Amino acid sequence: MDPSTLNLHTRGADLLLSVLVKPGARRDEIIGVQEGFLKVSVSAPPVEGKANAACRRLLADVLRVPISRVEVVAGSNTPRKRIRIRNADLATLRARLASFLK
Repeated sequence: MDPSTLNLHTRGADLLLSVLVKPGARRDEIIGVQEGFLKVSVSAPPVEGKANAACRRLLADVLRVPISRVEVVAGSNTPRKRIRIRNADLATLRARLASFLK
């Protein structure tokens, strides 16, 4: 799975990432890439923002950024989300994702 197929865009110093979230899974993990979306599973249920919070935590851990820099900017009530990572370097984040997509 090639991270270059991800729907990633920069906006100023921020990175916008398209994510497809599967809530209620056995564990939190990066599954792969599907139609430009980073596909992730989270164990949290899709209620009261729990799955969104788990997704933010997972991405912050994988990308090695503070969770305060990871924000759901669109799709908070759907599996397809747009995530903003503030003050992000595109090359660095691609490299960090690549290790999880092999």
